[in-house]
Amino acid sequence: MSILSPSPARVVLLCGPSGSGKSLVSARSGLPVLRLDDFYKEGDDPTLPQVAGSSDIDWDHPDSWDADVAVAAIVELCRTGRTDVPVYDISLSARTGTEAVDVGRTPLFIAEGIFAAEVITRCQELGVLADALCLSRGPMRTFRRRFLRDLREGRKSVPFLLRRGWRLMRLERSIVARQTGLGAYACDKDEALGRLAAAAVGRRPARISPASSPS
Repeated sequence: MSILSPSPARVVLLCGPSGSGKSLVSARSGLPVLRLDDFYKEGDDPTLPQVAGSSDIDWDHPDSWDADVAVAAIVELCRTGRTDVPVYDISLSARTGTEAVDVGRTPLFIAEGIFAAEVITRCQELGVLADALCLSRGPMRTFRRRFLRDLREGRKSVPFLLRRGWRLMRLERSIVARQTGLGAYACDKDEALGRLAAAAVGRRPARISPASSPS
């Protein structure tokens, strides 16, 4: 009698503006989670983008993030159930070590972060994508939640957090539009949890947005 190897896992990419509740939804889902924020570039990387008209690093621009390494980690998790990832300290803008992420034999895991939508097409092409979701709470609620979280965790200086917060509040609708344009399905936390539960038992989501480049 032959022993069948477990089927490869698939990933749900969970994006949305910073502060939209991605970590909360991931925790409530009960699924294994890969934190995509750990793939930020380090603060001394010369390729880091800057906010226009400012000396601030634009940590909300996709060029501040290493998409190639993130995709490699996602694919390795899908195919083997285990991978090594950086440990990133946002307050230091630096990688402080590595850690193993092990999803075992689960058929599904979440990769969450503000840049998750950037790799939707690549994950589709590689055959590892189960769904892609974009959370949105509305600009004011997101601003308040993001600021209180970042202040509590000491992520950056208060002036930097305020500058970033006001800028992201003004840009939130365009951020959501970009992420849905890349193929993510816009939803609130309750619908996201429902789609995650459906994907976990192998049901296809009611709708998957077509991946396309934003206009």
